[in-house]
Amino acid sequence: MKIHLTSVFVDDQEKALRFYTDVLGFVKQHDVPVGTDRWLTVVSPEDPDGTALLLEPSGHPAVQPYRSALVQDGIPATSFAVDDVRAEFERLSGLGVYFTQEPLEMGPVTTAVLDDTCGNLIQIVHGA
Repeated sequence: MKIHLTSVFVDDQEKALRFYTDVLGFVKQHDVPVGTDRWLTVVSPEDPDGTALLLEPSGHPAVQPYRSALVQDGIPATSFAVDDVRAEFERLSGLGVYFTQEPLEMGPVTTAVLDDTCGNLIQIVHGA
């Protein structure tokens, strides 16, 4: 068994698509109209057949309290692996991305946490 699809709730699917592709570097996999929303997924260009990320509309009533609590407590909604957290922090900061946590070494792991502009904190990580 392996993870096929995971998701993050986003306030605006089009804005999220731009951020996750133009800024983070993912590529659009699927974009299918579903009523007023879309089945909108992105994947890593390094693994286009790997795990997809669904940019899920945040319209369900439970989403806002859940996301607000996570952001208030500084808890990332998900985590993405990178080759070098410090280099990615510099690249993304140069593109105007706001980080709530700058690179932090914790033993063999380095992490940083960014705001995806769509209601979520996202962790980037490298190491064990």
